Amino acid sequence: MEKVYIGLGSNLADPRAQVEHALSALADLPQTRLLRRSRLYRSAPWGRADQPEFVNAVAGLQTELTPRELLDALLAIERKAGRERNATRWGPRVLDLDILVYGDQSIDEPGLHVPHPHLHERAFVLLPLAEIAPDLAVPGRGRVAQLMRHIDPAGCRPLEIAATSHQ
Repeated sequence: MEKVYIGLGSNLADPRAQVEHALSALADLPQTRLLRRSRLYRSAPWGRADQPEFVNAVAGLQTELTPRELLDALLAIERKAGRERNATRWGPRVLDLDILVYGDQSIDEPGLHVPHPHLHERAFVLLPLAEIAPDLAVPGRGRVAQLMRHIDPAGCRPLEIAATSHQ
């Protein structure tokens, strides 16, 4: 079993619900167990500012799936949510699921780059990741708590949790 961390994000079609549904789908993956999940965060768009704010979270999983099997499962969850992948980078999306860290592995294959190449630059990834795994060592980058010192968290804030929601 490998410990993995998944970044979740959405800024279309009820983003909060999209991320919550995706967290449930991650918990239902075969040979996989959801260990922890962060709060939901609202964040300014990254890469392109001309789009709605995002809702983001991070999930910690334990899985027997290979990195490629896990990626395929994440892509299937995105498709089920209505995501259509196109050539537009950093644009609006119904759902985005990224493998942030897969154990202590560094993977550079077509379509699969782990740790996520921009993880260390993004407050919307590091804040929720630090919430559930501040001591996590990101291969080739250092510990999450150390990476936090190099980002500006101003554009990312926790969402208020409704009284009926749960973590």
